Amino acid sequence: MTFKLLPLAVLSALCSLSLAQDNGPKMNEVDVLRQQGYSVKTITPIFSQLLMFSFPKGFVPAFEDAKAGQYIQESVLAGESLQKWSQMLTISGTKGLASNPNLTPMRFASGMAGGFKRSCPDSYSATSLGELKFGSHDAFAAVISCGVANPTGAPYSESLLAIVIKGEEDYYSVQWAERGEASQVPIKFDNVKWADRTRILLPIKLCPRVSGETAPYPSCANGKP
Repeated sequence: MTFKLLPLAVLSALCSLSLAQDNGPKMNEVDVLRQQGYSVKTITPIFSQLLMFSFPKGFVPAFEDAKAGQYIQESVLAGESLQKWSQMLTISGTKGLASNPNLTPMRFASGMAGGFKRSCPDSYSATSLGELKFGSHDAFAAVISCGVANPTGAPYSESLLAIVIKGEEDYYSVQWAERGEASQVPIKFDNVKWADRTRILLPIKLCPRVSGETAPYPSCANGKP
């Protein structure tokens, strides 16, 4: 099937969550458009660039924050919350990090994996999906898992698809996490599932910010991938 593309500005660092939801397409309207063959894109201004990716079905925005050179936006499945979720979609930005000559997307992802490993050394696992290119921007993808991600409370496992992108000035990530039953041993990598989720998020693109341009950011939505 050939997918048409629908620009959807879900969230913006320049407007509140409630304003974005009030002014943007409602999720039931978006689902109707999906059924008509549209692929729904989100475009979010984060520091020096616009980050575009395809927004998976079923997620709704739940949290957004930008401070001290860090940006984060989190979405959960409809009916779930930030406190109790089975899947979470996160995008992030770190300002000015691209100027560090010793940092690469793979090393950035390795730092994320290190946090997992410290939390669950006995049930930790990670699988590299390799280096990527989004336009002229270097990227790296990996799946990172903890068999027991919450050892002090009700135990659960957590796995994370992390796609890290080096921008012109900043670093960005698109993350798709899921929680499940706890496992005392490392979780076996499911190539089919994570390859499919990676495909769902595409196309991913970084675009320059155009002075005075507002949502739905046509310079990015209508440009080449």
